[in-house]
Amino acid sequence: MDLRKLKTLIDLVAESDIAELEVTEGESKVRIVKSSAMPQNQMVMMPPQGIPQYQAAPAPAAAPVAAAAAPAVAAEPTGHIVKSPMVGTFYRSSAPGSPAFVEVGATVKEGDTLCIIEAMKLLNEIDADKAGTITQILVENGQPVEFGQPLFVIG
Repeated sequence: MDLRKLKTLIDLVAESDIAELEVTEGESKVRIVKSSAMPQNQMVMMPPQGIPQYQAAPAPAAAPVAAAAAPAVAAEPTGHIVKSPMVGTFYRSSAPGSPAFVEVGATVKEGDTLCIIEAMKLLNEIDADKAGTITQILVENGQPVEFGQPLFVIG
């Protein structure tokens, strides 16, 4: 389909009450959609059947200058870092209203429960893998955590 035909179809859709037009010519297929979310004269070309479809990622917007002046990265915590072994929701206690398993300054032994991570409706206790004193708790109660995210620092 040549560009003159496409331009004519776009103009036809733009000037009429038609919201969408799809035209198939041979193995080419063109779909033109008019909506308030899309600028007028927006055209979507569809590849022929049987050909892999690829979508181009939208060009990233220019980064604001303020992002370049981001504050300095916080210093790495010193000590042994206990990381999340899974994705889930972090809980400091076994039930709402119950005391937290550990607080900053608490002494823990290897195997002591530090927190619970809920994943897929299962509650998983996370144990200390080293004895020492809790120097930092890096996650807030009820916050989602990612695999490998630092949770505690044991000094």
